[in-house]
Amino acid sequence: MIEDFLVVEGVAHNYNFRPENCVNPHIGAAIGEHLYGLHKRVSGPEYTLERSTYMQGAGADIIGRALLAESQTDVIAYHETPIYGHFRDGGSALGFGLEMREKWPERVLIYGAVSPLHPGALDRVDELVEKHRVNALKLYPIDVVEGRATALDMGDPEICFPLLERARQHGLKVVAIHKALPVGPGPTSALGMSDVEAAALAFPDLTFEVVHGGMAFVEETALQLESFHNIWVNLEATSFMAVYAPRRFAQALGAFLQAGAAERIIWATGCDAVHPRPAIEAFWNFEMPRDLIEEYGLPELTKEIKAGILGRNFLRMHGIDEKDLRERIRGDEFDTTELREPWGGRVAPVDDALAGAR
Repeated sequence: MIEDFLVVEGVAHNYNFRPENCVNPHIGAAIGEHLYGLHKRVSGPEYTLERSTYMQGAGADIIGRALLAESQTDVIAYHETPIYGHFRDGGSALGFGLEMREKWPERVLIYGAVSPLHPGALDRVDELVEKHRVNALKLYPIDVVEGRATALDMGDPEICFPLLERARQHGLKVVAIHKALPVGPGPTSALGMSDVEAAALAFPDLTFEVVHGGMAFVEETALQLESFHNIWVNLEATSFMAVYAPRRFAQALGAFLQAGAAERIIWATGCDAVHPRPAIEAFWNFEMPRDLIEEYGLPELTKEIKAGILGRNFLRMHGIDEKDLRERIRGDEFDTTELREPWGGRVAPVDDALAGAR
């Protein structure tokens, strides 16, 4: 918690850049090195995970404790990813989320990954819900079909709508879609927002959570937030800009607030993409620049809005009663204000942490 406000990590991952997990080892390694450079830039020497642990996947215990024991985070939403074009396990495998939930059942939710472009997608939804009891689905906008990088169209009534209908039949309420941030080569047009509104219009009872909202296509995203109240934004990676590009962060967040979406913005760091604590503290101390308020009419970023973004919005999106949640986690091993050392002590040497950060 931060000042008694609950904090929810809207996306946790366990990245796996081991050569044997990369479809193309050169591309997989390049993605891993790029993300580790960003990790160092955002985390700083004090919070940089040792390189070998980052590249092979830190695992459920290290990631879970980085969030729950080493930062102000109270609840985790683990995201499996379906990036099968680059990683054999999809990039962030489901098993680590299941392990986290087994360890800390009151504090972990799971988003299960499915690719509508793969055969058996509807069966996969059934499996995710019936066997793994996921709380939501996670989609990715690009996949490899018959050897070609192919864009996913969320508004395709033959490819995507049957999957969304199956999710609805199972009682799922939230479908997350990666947007606005490239992960390796692929058609950049697939990262745009134009297809989300077709799905949002056809399925008004589903919530579409746009992950990485604000990294690009800010104006388009803000327009959709204004027009579609079942489109939400998840700040994974966008939140990093509060640390290294605060004015750009202010412009993106300000556009979403100006669109009336203060109660539809979800906090996330993507841990172990970065250690969550520097980003949380940068956001909590962040203020909207005065000139953007006076010259562009952007709203103030009040403590009440911050509390909503950090936790309350996520709980409301998933229908979780905050009072009941507080009772369920009261007195467990993470119910303390004392924060432990980053990564359980697996911090990179200072020279390594500083080298190549970009």
